[in-house]
Amino acid sequence: MIKPWRILERRVLLERPPWFTVGEQDVELPDGEVLRGYNWITMRSFAIVVPLLDGDRTILARSYKLGVNAISLSLPAGYLEDGEEPLDGAKRELREETGHEAPDWVPLGRYVVDGNYGSGYMHAFIAKGAAKVCEPNSGDHEEQELLVMPFQDALAKLRAGEVAQLSSAAALGLAALSLG
Repeated sequence: MIKPWRILERRVLLERPPWFTVGEQDVELPDGEVLRGYNWITMRSFAIVVPLLDGDRTILARSYKLGVNAISLSLPAGYLEDGEEPLDGAKRELREETGHEAPDWVPLGRYVVDGNYGSGYMHAFIAKGAAKVCEPNSGDHEEQELLVMPFQDALAKLRAGEVAQLSSAAALGLAALSLG
């Protein structure tokens, strides 16, 4: 039977509120061995949306992402505000980043970004029946181009390596599984 590890002590090494905290911890394994200085990181959780428009189309954003040092495709996503429910954050991000709203939301699950060190949680959703209600106003520092395409084309772009962020790749894959 698999048993959990026990955290003995945690130390903060770097804090950059509200974005992340990095630390190390001493943990005891089920067999009694103690690992000293095991890394951990806490980051803000975020919501990500696979918007589905009429005609089985979706929206991807093309923008430069500093973390991958490339122009790539991604889904609407963003950090959750303090106390914000994941679905509310997903709805807010869809509206801010694409100008769309949707009447039907399908949760795809909550996933930790890194199973060994922690990080934040990704909350993924499908937004069915998405329709434009206003102009996008994300307030982000990046330029982006919104691309509307058939969902199957978005999956082809994922397979072709045009989606560089794990969160967007995972959400597209989860949506493909959910939609059959």
